[in-house]
Amino acid sequence: MTTEHVATRSWRATRGSDLRTTLLTSAFAIGVCSAASPALAADQAASPAVGPASADTALGEVVVTALRRSTTVQNTPIAITALSGRDLTHIGVSDVQDVAKFVPSLRIEDNGPGAQRLTIRGIRTAGEPTVGLYYDETPVAGSVGFSSDAGGNTPSFALFDVDHVEALRGPQGTLYGASSMSGALRVIFNKPKSVYEGAVEGTVSGTEHGGVNYMVNGMVNVPIVDDLLAARVVGYTEYADGYIDNIFTHRNNINTNRTTGARLMLRLTPTTKLTVDASGAFENVDAYFDGWDDRLGRYLYDSQISQPYRSRSQIYNLTARYDTDVATVTAVASYQHRKSLYTPSDDTFYAQSTANPGGCALNYNVDSCSNAQLNQFYNYLSTITPTAFLVPGTTQDLTGELRATSSGDHRLSWTVGLFAEDRKEHVVSEDVVASSVTLAPLQPPMVVYYRPISDRYRQVAAYGELSYKPIDKLTLTAGLRYFHYSRTVAGSTDVPWGLFGEYAPTPTSTFGTKENGTLLKFNGEYRFNPDLMVYASASQGYRPGGANQVVGLATQLTPYRADHLWNYELGVKSSFLDRRLVVDAALFEIDWTDIQVSGFTPDDLHEFIANAGAARVRGAEFEVTARPTPALTFGANLTLLDAKLTKGESSSVIVSPGQAGDRMPFIPKVMADVNVEYRRPLGDAWSGYVRLDANYVGESFSTFGVTDPDRLRIKAYALANARIGVDGDKWSAYLFVNNLFDSVAINQASQIAYPHSYNVTSATPRTAGVGLRRRF
Repeated sequence: MTTEHVATRSWRATRGSDLRTTLLTSAFAIGVCSAASPALAADQAASPAVGPASADTALGEVVVTALRRSTTVQNTPIAITALSGRDLTHIGVSDVQDVAKFVPSLRIEDNGPGAQRLTIRGIRTAGEPTVGLYYDETPVAGSVGFSSDAGGNTPSFALFDVDHVEALRGPQGTLYGASSMSGALRVIFNKPKSVYEGAVEGTVSGTEHGGVNYMVNGMVNVPIVDDLLAARVVGYTEYADGYIDNIFTHRNNINTNRTTGARLMLRLTPTTKLTVDASGAFENVDAYFDGWDDRLGRYLYDSQISQPYRSRSQIYNLTARYDTDVATVTAVASYQHRKSLYTPSDDTFYAQSTANPGGCALNYNVDSCSNAQLNQFYNYLSTITPTAFLVPGTTQDLTGELRATSSGDHRLSWTVGLFAEDRKEHVVSEDVVASSVTLAPLQPPMVVYYRPISDRYRQVAAYGELSYKPIDKLTLTAGLRYFHYSRTVAGSTDVPWGLFGEYAPTPTSTFGTKENGTLLKFNGEYRFNPDLMVYASASQGYRPGGANQVVGLATQLTPYRADHLWNYELGVKSSFLDRRLVVDAALFEIDWTDIQVSGFTPDDLHEFIANAGAARVRGAEFEVTARPTPALTFGANLTLLDAKLTKGESSSVIVSPGQAGDRMPFIPKVMADVNVEYRRPLGDAWSGYVRLDANYVGESFSTFGVTDPDRLRIKAYALANARIGVDGDKWSAYLFVNNLFDSVAINQASQIAYPHSYNVTSATPRTAGVGLRRRF
């Protein structure tokens, strides 16, 4: 492997593919230059959801609660993008991953089913999440897995019947706490109301290199007691056929994905001042690993086992809001339970790579093997292959919050709150023997290696923000959060494996770490007039530390600390031509210290986390929306990032190739999106539309160090989607093509010093289909 392996296949020189990328890139350049400051469309909530186009060309806005009080996007002095439920449905967004292309600097790295990593403004390393993901008032916890990398195992729920999505860019530490160090993504679902209504939607599509897909969604809202109690029930199911072929097992379309879920919501309004919401969300995912090896050919893989992913997720929430003349008091209790099973790798290749005298010596922990030992070892290998690496686990997360927000629009406004969390996780790392016929683990299981881990994380926090208007046009805000967390990790090795350098069972060992601190926020906004506002802010973010799970790790390597950053930002929000043109922009610099980074033990068999190095991210974000006529809407966004280390990652406990000046991995320098929609009336009750959108993601690399032999280059890519449809009072129908030019858009590539560790994940190939919606 060369120092920089290009993460694309031998057909990367295909002229057609390069031409399509060139054309799309050129289109972006034209769109960016013509728009002056491109960004995604602001929400169109004020325009009719169905029917003929409005005669009013003004762009509407979404009401958001990012600052724990209701404001509009243009009146919120932070970098924020909001997408209404109408727009999410209209443009075909079905999960969190689809949101990324419409939000500047948001990147969602796909490592396979159930293993997405959210990144904002280039802040990305292993460990706890750097972006907070919320469904209503519930922060969603990722699974720590076998490498303490909860940020890389973020679960998601389907985005159907959503009121809106808010993407908050920049640290949200004072109001949202840990793991929102670079931003937060909030999904706000529609709530029950005192009317009868419902909706059903279905799509059927076909994927190039794959088969037939389908999706069915439904919603019913029922008032149980008029103006007192209402219920809303949502159900959905989706099947996506695979498109990856296994050339070793000769099985095609192996990466199928089936998702089924439901939400039940109740709203109680005993008085005009009190609202109580109770909800339960459930989602089951049955899928298979969707990584492939571009060195073998397009969408080809050669695993010797089946690599399933199973997830059973539940979220329960109870939220009560009480409005007084002085403040709105909100109490929240949430519980998340997730049970999952990953098959992240095929360890058959590792076992087979040890079929030599050196592997024999490692297995028996001797200097060299005798001939008898060598023969015995080879026979042993034949009985334990194929070998599957399994990671079953459960996550239970209980959170509670109590906050009060001042009412009304006064010179002095405030928010204060308390937050507590208790998260328990149990995860197992195990190698088991699989059947060479079914490719699944043998039953009863034949366990080669078994290591259980328990991880308990507890935190408490108190926070507050105070805003003051010394004059009508100027608002000054200061925020403070105090936090304390503790973490305890316990693990044992019940079934050791000599090939991992473990020769005897180890008793349970427990390690703990704790830390407290404060986070600060300062913000000033000046409103020149209703259409122009500038703001400046300095804010802190952090994510908690922890304890590594590796057996035999040196004591000084076991704990790792929280890492912190400061974000300095200058932004402008403006509208022109009676709100037919909206332009928002932000410039920022982030200083990130004591970074949590990944390292490997000297034998390259075990990964651990340590604190080392520092980084600086400088960037700019632009968003533009224009509606020159009632029929035509343009939108664009652009992100420019310069994310580099300012201090090498090497320290007294970790040696890394990352040096000052190296680029942050998986972070492109340029990301952009352009979209256009044309809508015309078709009679009195119908309208027709055509929509085109395209997004561009620049080149990135998989590791820091330019001298790292495992460093992979991830090529830039561009994707385009098209949609045409009709909307009526009750019915909507549409045709769509996603990935219009069937581009091979690789967004993740990785390998380590371990056999068969190389793989890439990519966007779904061209998918064309038809959809139908009915509202009643």
